Amino acid sequence: MMSVAVRVRLATPALAALLLAGCFSVPPQEQRLPAPDHDMVAAIRAAGAREQSVIDVAPLQDPSVAALREAAQADERAGRYADAAARLDQALKLSAGSPDLLQERAEVAVRLHDYATAERLARQSWSLGPQLGPLCARNWQTIVEMRLLAGDQPGAATARKGVQDCHKPGVPRY
Repeated sequence: MMSVAVRVRLATPALAALLLAGCFSVPPQEQRLPAPDHDMVAAIRAAGAREQSVIDVAPLQDPSVAALREAAQADERAGRYADAAARLDQALKLSAGSPDLLQERAEVAVRLHDYATAERLARQSWSLGPQLGPLCARNWQTIVEMRLLAGDQPGAATARKGVQDCHKPGVPRY
């Protein structure tokens, strides 16, 4: 018969291994969305360009915000998306809650594959913006693209209706 001391000595390494195993956990697998088969940002901007609403709000901008915005656009054209995001973040610090800056930042988030941020910023832009016209269409098209990417067909259909609701026809003139 084995003494208690021998059993404890033999069980100690196994017990230590079990205790240590409990300290470590396997990180949850990040949900990988399928790569889009088209340029989502081009589709978003095309929705705004197509919108020929009678309403198109273009607020005046602080010159320093305008300079950061132009630099961000240059960075984006050059493929420096992280730099563009940083400049737009700086501009948003100076002009917090600017719907057009929020939407531009959402579009750069799409370029960075940060889809949750893109949708959140587009929704925030819409809630603070005119809710009509080209900016509204870009907001909702961003949401359409994010919902399609997530495989949420009902959400995409609702967002498509949002794009349509951005249009305010003008008064017919004869």
